[in-house]
Amino acid sequence: MGRIWRALRLGMKSLLLHKLRSGLTVLGTVFGVAAVISMLAIAEGSSRDALERIRALGATNIIIRSVKPSDEAQATGGRPSRILNYGIKYNDYDRIVETVPTIRKVLPIREIRKQIRRYQYFLDGRVVGTTEDYADFSMLEIDRGRFLTAADNERFQNYAVLAATTAKTLFPYEDPIGLSVKLGSDYYTVVGVTKERQSTAGTSGSLAAQDFNKDVYIPLNTCKVRFGEKIVNNRSGSMEAEETQLSQITLKVGSTDEVRPTVPIIKAAYEPWHPRKDVEMTVPYDLLVAAQQTARQFNIILGTIAAISLLVGGIGIMNIMLATVTERTREIGIRRALGAKRKDITQQFLIETVVLSGVGGVLGVTLGIVIPYMIVYFIPDQKAFVTPFSVILAFSISVGIGILFGLYPARRAAMMDPIEALRHE
Repeated sequence: MGRIWRALRLGMKSLLLHKLRSGLTVLGTVFGVAAVISMLAIAEGSSRDALERIRALGATNIIIRSVKPSDEAQATGGRPSRILNYGIKYNDYDRIVETVPTIRKVLPIREIRKQIRRYQYFLDGRVVGTTEDYADFSMLEIDRGRFLTAADNERFQNYAVLAATTAKTLFPYEDPIGLSVKLGSDYYTVVGVTKERQSTAGTSGSLAAQDFNKDVYIPLNTCKVRFGEKIVNNRSGSMEAEETQLSQITLKVGSTDEVRPTVPIIKAAYEPWHPRKDVEMTVPYDLLVAAQQTARQFNIILGTIAAISLLVGGIGIMNIMLATVTERTREIGIRRALGAKRKDITQQFLIETVVLSGVGGVLGVTLGIVIPYMIVYFIPDQKAFVTPFSVILAFSISVGIGILFGLYPARRAAMMDPIEALRHE
């Protein structure tokens, strides 16, 4: 240990004789390590954000959603129908519940776009007719009051639960609990307000990204009676009518192992009755698996790109050490003449290389941890997460590259002939 300590002090002294050169050499490693940590942090943050949004849909859930058919599919007997009738029917709901044995819970949903009013305040939001299980399925938390109950649904109550943004917009100065909001031509008593909730991820299929903060939740039976199944829209002098019984059914199975075997059974329960493809299925578990694979590939690609900068830093270290060997040829000859062995010379130059790469690694780790936080501060929508693995990986690679690229200069110094080294001017 004493010999290593002396070699370390001698190495530091030699490097400090050329501060600018050593500093510039260290910078290559600093930026390389910082790039590895920062890029992996951004990749990890983005992938975690996407995965959390998908997990919010429920890994054991299967979502069946009504989808407006294409223009070709809308035609009936060669002519388009005046009332577009599509989507999930109550018969589909009953058939699925009765024939799929792995279902543990089922959640029917009817969604209607409506203007929500309270005196002079109004908001264009989403009216959701549903049951008491909606809060559990969608992971909604109650801020004040309560959520809908089974009794509300059975008694066709005119009760409403407001989402966070809806409550703030309609009741900027009041507590909404016990007060009323107007949906269409009817008034609904507010019984609860939910906390703010992050939007769910959209998919390229039937499931769009959902903003839960502009919703109003009412009992499904009340929605069925008050709004009916037909929705008429007047646009630019023309009338469009649509008829939909249920917008979505969310099914929960017992475990993730039951998800994939359940999918074909559910399809067999509704597909024969929907030849126009007006019902589509989304399986969050499959989305989650695909997103995890994409995240791993993304991390590998970004890590590889960042590691190239570390490689450039290693080449810089080799270059500076080769120059150092040439400059210190006479010193090497004197040490060999005084009894130093080849392994001592190799050790000496390797220690100097490790000092360079180690200092660069420590500074790079510090910078690599700071940069993601700066990015998140200036770009709030961007997510970043520094993992201990990325820090250890980047530092280990920097030291490893330092040793790897320092071996050749150290070996070249050790193999010098002492007599020729002493003659060097």
